[in-house]
Amino acid sequence: MENEFYPISLNKNELLQEIIFSEDALIVQDLDGVCIPLVKDPLDRWIETKYLDAANNMEGRFFVLTNGEHGGKRGVNRLVETSLGSKEKAIKDGLYLPGLAAGGVQYQDKFGKITHPGVLNSELSYLEKIPGRMYELLAQKLEMTFSDIDNQTIKEWTNKSIIDTQVSPTINLNYIFSNLNGNIKMKIIMQQIVEQIMQELLLEAKKIGLENSFFLHKAPNLGIVNNQEVLKIATEKDTGTTDIQFMIRGSIKEAGLLVLLNHHVKRRHGFYPLGRDFNVRNCPQTHNQLLDLITSKISQEFMPTIIGVGDTVTSSRDNKNSTYLRGGSDRGFLYLVQSLGEIYKTKNRVVLVDSSSGEVDRPNFKSSLYNGITDPEDPLKFNILFHDGPSSYINWFSKLSDSWKQKY
Repeated sequence: MENEFYPISLNKNELLQEIIFSEDALIVQDLDGVCIPLVKDPLDRWIETKYLDAANNMEGRFFVLTNGEHGGKRGVNRLVETSLGSKEKAIKDGLYLPGLAAGGVQYQDKFGKITHPGVLNSELSYLEKIPGRMYELLAQKLEMTFSDIDNQTIKEWTNKSIIDTQVSPTINLNYIFSNLNGNIKMKIIMQQIVEQIMQELLLEAKKIGLENSFFLHKAPNLGIVNNQEVLKIATEKDTGTTDIQFMIRGSIKEAGLLVLLNHHVKRRHGFYPLGRDFNVRNCPQTHNQLLDLITSKISQEFMPTIIGVGDTVTSSRDNKNSTYLRGGSDRGFLYLVQSLGEIYKTKNRVVLVDSSSGEVDRPNFKSSLYNGITDPEDPLKFNILFHDGPSSYINWFSKLSDSWKQKY
């Protein structure tokens, strides 16, 4: 299937062959919505064993890059252990997913060893208190907003909405939205309430000297205006922003891509081109600055062919200004992958998975115009689309892994 304003340049088998026969290929892949179906309650997520085996076979050519987290009861490691039926097996066989979580501040190897490069102890201490404050503030707001629901329901909604992760605590609105019976007005009110709560937590951080430590990541969003991600307001056709994460400043995926590149070159060529201690906290943040850093430090011979895989890319027409608002947590790193391919003249590929088949309402690929995802003037171009969601991507990834194993 082709987009009406640009052709999808490859089919899935062609991409598979490119990776297999590439001397130096690197897959950098998001998790939720790509290999994990989206669900209303993150505790209900699951991951397939065959995907874990495939990822393990691709060692040396594969990293994850996610805004979720590796550890804790809500982390992906718990899903890995549940799928395998054994934490011991995951550790012994190195079946955890290597790469970056929390946008780039949580690094993990395949044996589940987690570190937080560049993160201060004072920041970690403050983050420990955030889930409790989120609970207090959200419960208060729900009680004020919904006078007709009882305390037990407020407690249930709050418990289902607070994602108490270590370095990216989040308020997720999917469960509350599912109880609003399609009431768009109330969905918008809840989006605004959660944004207010998060702004209050930023103010509290400022009061204790952590003014420049954190930022809010809104998923999905409509890009960045005045250094803040723009809330995607709910409509009849699109749920809009469902998650707001309280994240450590610097933890954006495009910066994380540079950290993974640094590790990849070290593994393959024996040195860190960006330095041993390079991390997202000492990394530039804009697209052009990132390109300048990479091109000044990594020569052509050490640059791999990169395949970026994500699911969250947005575009919305701003009729007032006759422009498009573009965002999504995967947009930045996918566009950086595309730009590096153009500069280094490598066959970098941008892969997008349709995550609308899960329990969470999202724009889908059914329209050839991909409304809500891209637009005719979008500089980001997709090479491969997985229309059937995570299941089709996992099948393709498993086939790639099997072919790679047979060849090498």
